[in-house]
Amino acid sequence: MITDISQLDPKGTYTYADYLKWQFDERIELIKGKPHRISPAPKRKHQDTSVNLEFALLKYFEDKSCKVYDAPFDVRLPVRNERKPDQLHTVVQPDICVICNLDKLDDGCLGAPDWVIEITSPRTAKNDFNEKFNLYEESGVREYWIIQPKEKAVNVYVLEEGSYVLVDVYESGEIPSCIFPNLIVSHDRIFQ
Repeated sequence: MITDISQLDPKGTYTYADYLKWQFDERIELIKGKPHRISPAPKRKHQDTSVNLEFALLKYFEDKSCKVYDAPFDVRLPVRNERKPDQLHTVVQPDICVICNLDKLDDGCLGAPDWVIEITSPRTAKNDFNEKFNLYEESGVREYWIIQPKEKAVNVYVLEEGSYVLVDVYESGEIPSCIFPNLIVSHDRIFQ
């Protein structure tokens, strides 16, 4: 039984089937077969931001068919037709995600959510803006927000023709979703 990430071969490539067997005390994600540590318990500001935004989203989606989930919630991102645990090489736990195709749901989500929101910390910012950005773009996540609590900034990206386009970096005012009509979140509400 593997109980510590140090027991894994750093040059190895792992699958979701492997991930399910691991008994780590810390949270990890599997990105293209490589394990990545997730930051330990988020700081209060991160949690406040997450709860504030999630509350607004839950209210908006309460009478709609989409579902809102927060971490830890496994999102498996297949390449082509990979569906079996021993074929999947990417499992992430977005801070918040919205899924409208409920057929993707089992104990987690198999396939790209419609919307992913990551809240940066000093340890995750580089990954959120680079590796996860590219991963979500390749997987077909239609809208991606990167929230920076320290800067009180919300970077909004929308997928157009297979590539993310930066809609805006919001530092105040009302922030509209690109893919959900009438969904507008107050900047002040997110960072209160």
